[in-house]
Amino acid sequence: MSDPSSQNDDAAPGAPNLPVYTVSQISQAIKRTLEGNFEWVRVRGEVSGFKRAASGHLYMTLKDRDAVIDGVCWRGVAGRLSVAPEDGMEVIASGRVTSYAGRSKYQLVIEQIERAGEGALLKLLEERKRKLAAEGLFDEARKQPLPYLPEVIGVVTSPSGAVIRDILHRLADRFPRHVLVWPVLVQGEGAAAQVAAAIEGFNGLAPDGAVPRPDLLIVARGGGSLEDLWAFNEEVAVRAAAASRIPLISAVGHETDVTLIDFAADRRAPTPTAAAEMAVPVRADLVAQIMEGERRLHAGWQRGLAERRTVIEGLGRGLPHPLRLLEEKSQRLDDRAERLHGAARRLLAQRGERVGDLAARLPHPQRQLALAQERLNEAGHRLQTLLARPNALLRAGEALAALGRVLETVSYQSALRRGFAVVHGSAGIVSRSADIGPGAALSIEFAGDDRIAAHADSESPRPAARRKAPPRGEGGQGSLL
Repeated sequence: MSDPSSQNDDAAPGAPNLPVYTVSQISQAIKRTLEGNFEWVRVRGEVSGFKRAASGHLYMTLKDRDAVIDGVCWRGVAGRLSVAPEDGMEVIASGRVTSYAGRSKYQLVIEQIERAGEGALLKLLEERKRKLAAEGLFDEARKQPLPYLPEVIGVVTSPSGAVIRDILHRLADRFPRHVLVWPVLVQGEGAAAQVAAAIEGFNGLAPDGAVPRPDLLIVARGGGSLEDLWAFNEEVAVRAAAASRIPLISAVGHETDVTLIDFAADRRAPTPTAAAEMAVPVRADLVAQIMEGERRLHAGWQRGLAERRTVIEGLGRGLPHPLRLLEEKSQRLDDRAERLHGAARRLLAQRGERVGDLAARLPHPQRQLALAQERLNEAGHRLQTLLARPNALLRAGEALAALGRVLETVSYQSALRRGFAVVHGSAGIVSRSADIGPGAALSIEFAGDDRIAAHADSESPRPAARRKAPPRGEGGQGSLL
């Protein structure tokens, strides 16, 4: 099939000799035309509507005052871009123009991106500075003091440039130190990530590991354009410098060059050489200062010693001779010893007299024994009297018990236990039948307080015949009934 662009331009619209294309055919023809005429172009514009798809592809729109063009950067190319596009960034995108038949539009397939002009970079730099400052990355309260004399200094820079030689030379002149160099790219693609990795790597070293952990870090690079120094304006490098637990000096560019890492660092040096001067003092100055201090210390010590000697000598002149002091103290000691001896004799004499007085007041031992014997005899007599009383009570108890037994013998309860009974009427115990009226209610008591009720016959009772008293027994006690 022929290309529509090759048809006769004189053919009238709607002429029957024009071929009929499908939508796919005409879309492919347009695609070949665009890619043939715009195989490689460079387009300048402002990035708008930037987004990164889940697939890793980048989509954006490049615009200027009058027009827009869609742009796409495939995932394999996106990872190699030297500039990460952002909304509002003015860039120059290089690639080829093609069409997307699925939406009937043309677009730029981007292969490279670079910033367009220093003005756009400065605008982006200012916006990023405000953003990071708002997060507190540049606060003075976060700054760490630099060690006065670090044992180990870590340098993050290019190993092949003049910067590392300047730093090492200045350190050797001032105060040689152990220097560890972490080689990195200092411009171009991947430079910011390497700088950040170097800072984090130094911080990750163990203090007592095989590789010593630096006491101070220097991030250094020589001068250059804004584009050359841009790696030190990238967020990844700035955030790594702000998060460093090791004090960090930023020495990027010349004195007039300013990068964002300068604000995040603990100190900013105008040049790499100045960074080395900040890192260590001058050894000769230290030696001179120490010698001067030693001289002043020795002189002060000598003056202090002389002053104290003068004071001691003056005090010594006011003191008496030691021998005279000893003689006086010896005499005083003799006097005190003699007084002590006399006082001891007097004290013993007083105590002897006191003992004699007390001994005279004491009764004779035989007299004391006689008095004690009398008290003992009195106590024995009282004891016998007290013992006699329980014996009398015991005899009285025995007599009472005997009377109780006699009472028990003559008690009517004893007769009841032997089989007799007691008749009770309304007036008490009935001792004669004549005292019982016809139909009288009776109560008959047996042993153990056992009683039964009874009634007298209705006939009149006969008088009971008087019974002769039974003969008395040998005991002289008659019958109860």
